[in-house]
Amino acid sequence: MMKIMRYFFLLCLALGPIFTHGQVTPEPVDTAGISAIRKEGLEKSQVMEMLRMLTDVHGPRLSFSPGYKAAANYAKETLENWGLSGVHFDAWGDIGRGWYIKKYSLDMISPSYSPLVGYPKAWSPGVKGNVSGDLIFLDIATEGDLLKYKGKLKGKFVMMDLPSKIKIGWDPEASRLTDSALLKYANDETSKSSGQYRLTGSVKLIYKTWKMCMEEGVVAVISPSPGRGDNGAMTISGAYLPIPPETPVDMRPRIISPGAPATLPQVALLSEHYNRLYRLLTNGTPVKLDLTLNVAFTPAEEGFNVIAEIPGSDLKDEIVMIGAHLDSWHSGTGTTDNGTGSAVCLEVMRIIKSLGIQPRRTIRIGLWGGEEQGLLGSKGYVKKHLGDSVDGKLVYTPDASRFSVYFNMDNGTGKFRGIYLQQNESARNIFKEWFKPFHSMGAATITASNTGGTDHLSFVGIGLPGFQFIQDPVEYSTRTHHTNLDVYDKALDDDLKQNSIILASFAWLAANRSELMPRPASTE
Repeated sequence: MMKIMRYFFLLCLALGPIFTHGQVTPEPVDTAGISAIRKEGLEKSQVMEMLRMLTDVHGPRLSFSPGYKAAANYAKETLENWGLSGVHFDAWGDIGRGWYIKKYSLDMISPSYSPLVGYPKAWSPGVKGNVSGDLIFLDIATEGDLLKYKGKLKGKFVMMDLPSKIKIGWDPEASRLTDSALLKYANDETSKSSGQYRLTGSVKLIYKTWKMCMEEGVVAVISPSPGRGDNGAMTISGAYLPIPPETPVDMRPRIISPGAPATLPQVALLSEHYNRLYRLLTNGTPVKLDLTLNVAFTPAEEGFNVIAEIPGSDLKDEIVMIGAHLDSWHSGTGTTDNGTGSAVCLEVMRIIKSLGIQPRRTIRIGLWGGEEQGLLGSKGYVKKHLGDSVDGKLVYTPDASRFSVYFNMDNGTGKFRGIYLQQNESARNIFKEWFKPFHSMGAATITASNTGGTDHLSFVGIGLPGFQFIQDPVEYSTRTHHTNLDVYDKALDDDLKQNSIILASFAWLAANRSELMPRPASTE
């Protein structure tokens, strides 16, 4: 009887898949291809050298600036030298003016001399020559408070913001994702966050304060570093453009726009230095500053991305795409945001091309411009080549039906630990199999959570598969993201090698699977 039962049990095991209702055939994984990719990516990596060129040599890469153009030319020439096809600059529609700093310094010259650590905000106008003047704190809570300063601001520097609270660095600022953190990702439900920010204070009062300062002849507005801005790190972005609050959103000019309304010179300071100035003024000690701010604006022109591809074979008209934004802010060299992503994508194309293996589908790279101004480059690419929302309805180009998937990198230097599904549950079992060769690298987590703020959203926004990887934080949110410390020294060689290998493998597997990647359920 025991022999019969054992035989029956083994027979059930053998035939189980036949009798199991709805059994899904596991996603095939090309282990030989992945092994070749891994070997090339570990033993012959060029990712750090390409990152050095993008950052030390061509950084920062502010949108429309000479730095961005130099980096784009470097990427284009590199891709051409590898023998990729269709290498070109692809214009994305929006017109913007470039900006760069020629010379800058800001010093406190009274009550004592002290050089102040800060950066001009991007697209800030400059000042003529060298300008010295008194510093005033504008204590304005109501429109009535504006009257206190009428006729008193000509030739003055002004501060409008309250001091920042400086935290003591008790906790480590660099981290890896723990097993418990990854488990939380895996158990998360689909995010329904709108991703919108709330404005604080009166927009109308802020506008009137700025208009008064401009009419009075203020020299420059001095502000603290927004966001992360202590312990030597300071965030920096674009200059404030005073626009009447009643102006419809779709009619508001950007600071990058040709013919943008005038604004005042603007400098953001390290929070500790801003706080010192605030304490001096509010405790009755007069302060004088000395500013040199020589900037240049370049002629307005159309923005562009860098595009190239490795042609496919029998399914060459179908596209698998990888990408990262090439532009950056200007106080560091744009290393972890997003030189790392750009260098990894370049390395992916190098790996696949150098192996001499041809994918079934075409593998295309997109290095985007204008991401920091609102995903402009990737949005422009998607609108031009794939589809757009017209009167609330999605209208696709013929190429959209042949588009398989987009993979993005833009969360710093940390190694890949998994992937966000972006409400595309149909991809879960595919990724589950694809990650198996990388479990030993710590990459396995698949989360239903969404993540935003970067270029995969341009593809997701029209219902195409677009994905961003879960990455170890390292120092991204604490020290480097949009800060003056976003420099080459913050990049991790081994992590970027791992990311190059995984991204190359995912692109390869997507390019060779029997079908296009599944669309999110709402668009299939």
